This record gives sequence, C-alpha cells and structure tokens, in this order.
Amino acid sequence: MSSMDTAQQEAANLPRMPQRNLKNIPGDYGWPLLGHTVPFLKDYHKMVTDQANKHGLVFKGSVLFQRGVTLLGPEANEFVLKDPEHAFSSRAAWNPILEKLFTDGLMLRDFADHKFHRRIMQQAFKKPALASYLDRMNTHIDREIQHWPTGKEIQFLDYIKTLLLDVGAQIFFGLEMGPESDKVNQSFIDATEASLAVLRVEIPGTLWHRGMKGRRYLEDFVTRLIPAKRNSDHSDFFSELCKAADEEGGLSDRDVMNHMIFLLFAAHDTTTSTLCSVLYMLAKHPEWQDILASEMQSLNKDALEYDDLAKLEKTGLVFKETLRMRPPLTTFPRRTVKDVTFKGYTLPRNTLVNVSTLYTHYMDEYWSHPHTFDPERFNDERAEHKQHFYQWLPFGGGHHKCLGLNFAELQTKTFLFHFLKQYKVSVKPGYEVPTQLVPLIMPKDGLPVTIQKR
Repeated sequence: MSSMDTAQQEAANLPRMPQRNLKNIPGDYGWPLLGHTVPFLKDYHKMVTDQANKHGLVFKGSVLFQRGVTLLGPEANEFVLKDPEHAFSSRAAWNPILEKLFTDGLMLRDFADHKFHRRIMQQAFKKPALASYLDRMNTHIDREIQHWPTGKEIQFLDYIKTLLLDVGAQIFFGLEMGPESDKVNQSFIDATEASLAVLRVEIPGTLWHRGMKGRRYLEDFVTRLIPAKRNSDHSDFFSELCKAADEEGGLSDRDVMNHMIFLLFAAHDTTTSTLCSVLYMLAKHPEWQDILASEMQSLNKDALEYDDLAKLEKTGLVFKETLRMRPPLTTFPRRTVKDVTFKGYTLPRNTLVNVSTLYTHYMDEYWSHPHTFDPERFNDERAEHKQHFYQWLPFGGGHHKCLGLNFAELQTKTFLFHFLKQYKVSVKPGYEVPTQLVPLIMPKDGLPVTIQKR
C-alpha cells in the first residue's frame, strides 16, 4: 500500500472532533466555551496578529468549538501545504464546516481520491478551455454592463455577483440562467453564509436552515440537468464531465452533481470577492484606474483575445496586490493524520492545524509598508513576492492549490477591460469597506460605489 493510500485510510479514521490535548503548545483557549470565536469572526487579522505578538508564530487556540494550532509564516505554509509526507488532511479539517453544504467538493477530498478527481476537474481550466471561455465572457460582460446605472450610488456586490453567476452558468453549465438565476444565486449565498453558523440545527429562520435549504435546491437544480447533459453534443464543462464520468468509471451522478455545485461556488464566489476588492482598491486609488484604462485602450480592441492577457501587465500587478491585501481565503485548515513536528513542537495525530494567508501577506519581513496599496511591489525589478515560494498564496499551495487561479485572473482582467474603458468608479470620501471573516471575504455593506461614464 502506498503512503498516499495509507494516509487516506488514516484520514478516514480520524475522530469527528480534533485533538484537545495540546498542553505543550503555547497559547490559550480564550473565553469559556466560545474560545476565540467572536474575535475570529469580528476581525480575524487582528485576532491572529494579537495572538502571534503574545505567543509567537506557533500557538494554540479555540474557534467554533474546535481546539487547534496556528502556524504562521512562509515556512509554516510550505510545511503544511506542500505536505510531501501526506501528513495533513484537508477533508477532515473542512468537513465539520462544509460537509453538508458543499459535500465532496475537491477541497473536501484527500490524497489518491483527491488526485483522481482533480485530474478530471482540471480539464475545465486548461488553456484551450480558458480561451473558449474568453469569447463568451467578452460578449456577455460587455452587453450586461451597458445597463448598469451611472451617476448614483449602487451596491456593486449585487451587480457583480449576478453578472458572474450568469457568466459561470453559461461557461460551465452551458445555460442561460433566465428567471431561475436569482434563486440559484441566493441559494449559493445562503449555503456559503451557513458555513460559519454556530447553531447547526434546522430551525426555521436560522442561518443553518437557510443554508441547508439552499443546498437542497442546488442539488435538485443540478441533478435535473444531468440526463440531458450526458447526451448533449455541446462542449460546456458540465457535458464534458458527464461524459468523463462514463469513461473514467468510479464517478457517479452524485459525484458529478457535487463537483458542479462546488465548481460554480468556487469559480463564482472567489472572483466576486476579488472583483469587489479590486473595485474598492481602484476607487480608493483613482490614479490606478487611469493607468489601467490607458493600458487597455492601448490594445485598440473591442474584445480581449487570450494572448492579450499577458499584455495587461499593470492590470496583473493590481490583481496581485489586491489579493495580497484581501485574499479570498484568509486561512487554510488541515488535520494531522499522524504525529508531526514543526520548529520543535510536536503536533499529535488529529490536531487541527491552521496556516494564515492573511497574516503572511502583511509580514514586515517580506513586504515593504504592507498596509500600503502598492502594485509595483510585484514588478520584475522589485519582485517582493519572490523571497519565498510560500509567501504570496491567495490560491493556496501544494496538492490543493486552486485549480481556478488562471480562470480568476482571466475573468478579472476581462471584466476590468470592458468596465474601465467605459467607466470610472468612486466611493464617498473617507469610506472604508467593513470586513469580517467569512469563507470568502465579501463587503458586508455590498460595497456602495458610484459609476460614471468616462
């Protein structure tokens, strides 16, 4: 039996709740019962920074009724995410949070099982597929943003999430969403928000009840489409996945349904979050709007082609800097499937281990003036992000590195290409976006912006 298969067996046999005996690790468990849950949800960055200042880069804590250990810095990120010894389970860490909401998504699979499903799913993000998506994106984005209101304040989150859901449904599902799009969108939102529900009982009116209702709706919505997609001659990813399920074997209709729900969730929500953050940064730094608009005008085209993406260098710098300051996922959890040692500390089997993207992205040792928006830090001359391979990791790293990183950049650049050639965006003087830790960072107030024609 291979080490990967052994690790998978070990992960499957881990108890539901993580290890509680962490007496040899520095730190504290916070408030009785709640632990650090309130500061975690209110301001994760402040919480993890305060704990690091108090205890160092390795400390224990308790969040959402689970005790665990946080390891900070690029070396910790590499140790946990690269995982050459197959010592860390993603499934065991995410399942208590996401199992019922995003069942058996790629992030909730481990080792050989993960590798098998990832190989099938990565077809959606190879260059030929991405190039085909771009043609459809150009048309859809350009058409839809023509109708966005100008000269008055709008909630950008509402507009962008609807637009990107429609684009994702068209690209991955081969669907024009029509009137059902609002219900699908709301179901995704409800399921995502429910991932941080403290009370996980289906009582009407609660976050968890709405999330589970949303999940069931999505299951029905996707499952209904499978028979037609299996016999479809279209080239959308849903049809291709159904055919691959027949060819590969070992991939059931339920696997297909789970993958499609997770794919649309991941592709839609991460880019929605990223574009909210990019628009906010551009509104706060309008000089960068003009820089990007000039870059896009210089292409002298009405639509992007795949080879144009690399030419949008300044846009790429803004994309990277935004993801440094506001990564969609602020922390990556894992569970140990065997005893491991890091910097002299032994982490016993079944320890919940967290590494922090957000903390790493603000470390003074690696970033000059980390609280300043400075896209040029990513240019070839300065290349601040290249001091350590696990220093900038908005898409994670190792076996579970996000499959959609190139898709996210493609979609962000395509939206900005069409948007900034036509519009300028602003926020009220002194406005600061309120943040909280959710599975993906979204502005709580919907990001009120005003759009003006150029």
